[in-house]
Amino acid sequence: MVMVFMLAAATVLGACGKSDKKTEATAAPVVAAATPAPAADGKKLYIPVISKGFQHQFWQAVKQGAEKAAKEFNVDITFEGPDTEAQVDKQIEMLQAALGKKASAIAFAALDSKAATPLLEQAKAAGIPIVGFDSGVDSDIPVTTAATDNVAAAALAADKMAELIGSEGEVGLIVHDQTSRTGVDRRDGFMNRMKEKYPNIKILNPEYAGGDQLKSTDAAKAMIQSHPNLKGIFGTNEGSAIGVVNAITELKKDGKIVIIGFDSGKAQIDAVRSGQMSGAITQNPIGIGYEAVKAAVQAVKGETVAKTIDTGFYWYDKTNVDEQKIKDVLYN
Repeated sequence: MVMVFMLAAATVLGACGKSDKKTEATAAPVVAAATPAPAADGKKLYIPVISKGFQHQFWQAVKQGAEKAAKEFNVDITFEGPDTEAQVDKQIEMLQAALGKKASAIAFAALDSKAATPLLEQAKAAGIPIVGFDSGVDSDIPVTTAATDNVAAAALAADKMAELIGSEGEVGLIVHDQTSRTGVDRRDGFMNRMKEKYPNIKILNPEYAGGDQLKSTDAAKAMIQSHPNLKGIFGTNEGSAIGVVNAITELKKDGKIVIIGFDSGKAQIDAVRSGQMSGAITQNPIGIGYEAVKAAVQAVKGETVAKTIDTGFYWYDKTNVDEQKIKDVLYN
């Protein structure tokens, strides 16, 4: 049965963090194409999907979307990622293995946006289309990238932070990494919006903790203890944000420091509902996985694919967390 995956569209945050509007982007409607023809040898198309990890609920939601598309378009996929988002070498090994399996196409979310380039060159030479998802790659080799506009999303997080702290004071960032496109774009989107629009807010140097909850907790505790006037912290992914929540709880600073997160696993949703976290940006992970596999199928068939696929984002807090349009893109 052909299924239709659709999200209501919302206005896009203008100019990737340079507009004064605080709006949100959502995924454009997805209309299923016809079931693709099998590969030349009569077998189903095989598309390895290589993610950045498994330890966060976000990746399980991406996997769910990829599996939905695989069923809908009658293709075989595998979904894998390293144990942690710090294991760049392990992910590169997975990409190498995928090339050795003569994949029809590969969907790839790069932990290091440059380290994978030599293998991507091999894929191009072999005629294997590469589709980026979640994190882009610093290369023109991918036929498309299905992802959140992370610069715009982080700029919206900065606007919300400024509003909540009265547009003045010190704020910090716990960032999941400085090598992936998501880490760089969320860091820069947040910091650049603050610098451009809020001159009375001082931004501390970002701390990097690999998206690991325990490391993020330690980094946030050190930041809080060394900056007694700190008014807010932005955690750039699920593990980073929950680490900040844990740090503030352990230091008995609940209600004294504003926390804004990114992503929407159960722990973050619970923290938003309880008021520990003021709010967060949610992506559309099921849509990301679905669009990545769909685009890979289209590329193999020689169809035209848009260079980027914006899968959308929302701001959510305790005032709207139970609205249907938000519930549709949250994951537990």
